Amino acid sequence: MSLTDKTVLLCTCNDTMPIDRDALARNLGAQSTAVHTAMCQKDLALFRANATGDVLIGCTQEQRLLGDVVEESAQARTVRFVNLRESAGWSAEAPRSTPKMAALLAAAALPDPEPVPSVAYKSEGQLLIVGPLDSALRWAETLHPALSVTILATEPSHDSELPTARNYPVFSGRLVRLTGWLGAFDAEWAQENPIDLDVCTRCNACVKACPEHAIGWNFQVDLDRCKDHRACVSACGVIGAIDFDRRDTARSAHFDLVLDLQREPSFSQHQPPQGYFAPGADPLAQAKVAAELALALGEFEKPRYFAYKPSICAHARAKKTGCTQCVDICSTLAISADGDHIAVEPHLCMGCGACTTVCPSGALTFAYPSAAELGTRARTLLGAYERAGGRDAALLLHAADAEPALASLARRGRGLPARVLPLAVHHIASVGIDVWMAALAWGATGVAVLATGREAPQYLAALRFQMSIAQAIANAQGYQGEHFRLIDARTQDIGTALWNWPVALPPRIAATFAATTDKRRTLALAFDHLAQHAPIPQAAIPLPAGAPFGTLAVDAGRCTMCLACVGSCPEAALLDHAEAPQLRFIESNCVQCGLCATTCPEQAITLVPRLALAPEARAPRVLNEAKIFACTRCGKPMGTEKLVLAMIERLRGHSMFSGADSLARLQMCADCRVVDLVTNERTVDIRQI
Repeated sequence: MSLTDKTVLLCTCNDTMPIDRDALARNLGAQSTAVHTAMCQKDLALFRANATGDVLIGCTQEQRLLGDVVEESAQARTVRFVNLRESAGWSAEAPRSTPKMAALLAAAALPDPEPVPSVAYKSEGQLLIVGPLDSALRWAETLHPALSVTILATEPSHDSELPTARNYPVFSGRLVRLTGWLGAFDAEWAQENPIDLDVCTRCNACVKACPEHAIGWNFQVDLDRCKDHRACVSACGVIGAIDFDRRDTARSAHFDLVLDLQREPSFSQHQPPQGYFAPGADPLAQAKVAAELALALGEFEKPRYFAYKPSICAHARAKKTGCTQCVDICSTLAISADGDHIAVEPHLCMGCGACTTVCPSGALTFAYPSAAELGTRARTLLGAYERAGGRDAALLLHAADAEPALASLARRGRGLPARVLPLAVHHIASVGIDVWMAALAWGATGVAVLATGREAPQYLAALRFQMSIAQAIANAQGYQGEHFRLIDARTQDIGTALWNWPVALPPRIAATFAATTDKRRTLALAFDHLAQHAPIPQAAIPLPAGAPFGTLAVDAGRCTMCLACVGSCPEAALLDHAEAPQLRFIESNCVQCGLCATTCPEQAITLVPRLALAPEARAPRVLNEAKIFACTRCGKPMGTEKLVLAMIERLRGHSMFSGADSLARLQMCADCRVVDLVTNERTVDIRQI
């Protein structure tokens, strides 16, 4: 990519990394390229003078300082930063890193992703603290000056003491249900103790009256000590806070925030809703959460990370369930079934994108950034690297939480190999087989995905499965080697996994197509290019069960050509014929959702996972066809022979059709059946017409 309108300012960081200014200037074609030794120190004045126009700075450590200098100088229109030091310069192969630096700079010069719609939250500071009374009181005293606190004591210890001032409501009971998100939590609980703390005036009359001392300064009855004297009820008198026969135990309220101090958190999913905090028993974790809660006031926004196209969703049809992969994998429980489609609650979605990666049809797509925008960045990296003389490029996809580990690798180890091009993504689970296969077609020898261990376990399982599919497709066509690698930082050394990764075989010629937001379209472009240049051409490649590509096997002996499967197919992979009883199939459209097999009343359809690479896969082919059954009297077509004969066989034992003439009429069209009845019978049974 050309940087003709950019000013590129680089630094060798006190000569700890080599930078070939002439080679970079030649390859990038930048408006101006300057290399400093200490851009943040002795060269700062020169840096300020050079920072004009659209500026691209090859340093992220001093981003704050350098950004302030550029802003103060008022000579720059825009400024961007790219990490060359940890990504390329601090490496055992630093002398060979010029193509990599050129690639990183070219990618950094790309325009920002298109803006996406936002999801709004509003918090007025209504905080529910739920858990043991003593710890809940401790944090309520700390937080109530900043937030509107309510306590739900699920474990009202007999030794706990309520404060003398009623600065916030205190309830006791069992939390029955908690739903919602930041600014919209709904809590339901059961008031199980005879004393209702919301009504209690804390006058101490019940405490003094109880002969068993079953009521402590928490103003709750210890039912194990209580001997049913009910002296407390009399002492409470007109206040009426004590009721041993209470039936209206259901309570509910709305909150903006929740601090959950219970032993078992209310939300068990990997990523609970925003605004919900369950720090456990660790005092340090509780203090950190308290600091966050104090700031959780006001209006907030986040991107709407996904886009949904229900018309091609393969979840269900006519109350028959097909694909549930997005529902199953979501770690926030944001996705649920909604009739024939799905519903995604954007307030619960945390932007992992795993649902879009496993979606076989592309009905769910990741929007922040889109696959097309990420593909442009990957293609720019690979293209700039190759044009600068680089060879055997591999992509390393990583999220922001992996950057400290990569920086440590550069400082303490060998750094990244010169051929490994890091590409930051919003979440590693948001990138799947479409971008991986496109990268292979664009000339990458492989794609590595770096997991830090903070991801939901099901995400890694899904990535491994998709990699097994991608690897099978590449290897079957003669692209030898390991093209796709998932690196789990919990169990693997990152440096070892990258430096010991043998170079795999890419296509002879790099593809030039651009990625699209249509997953199946991008995959088709990648598959076509890889097939065109395959060392071992294949017409079809067998794939494991669950793969999103495949054909169907139809048992002609069972199939009655009812064509229920055609109506159930959400991808238009199954078709009928306007002029003949045929079941036709377009294999490239099939996502192996299984709706056709589930819908088929004869159970005549079997899924066969594979990838068909021949052009015929895009054209309709006949899976089954049937003979026409004609009226035995006039020859008018009545339907398929198998369907009509099956109907006759089922009716053969019915009392209405016990005679030979009656069975014979079933082989006639409706008009001929009436004529035959009138001609041959004196008494016409209207039920046989």
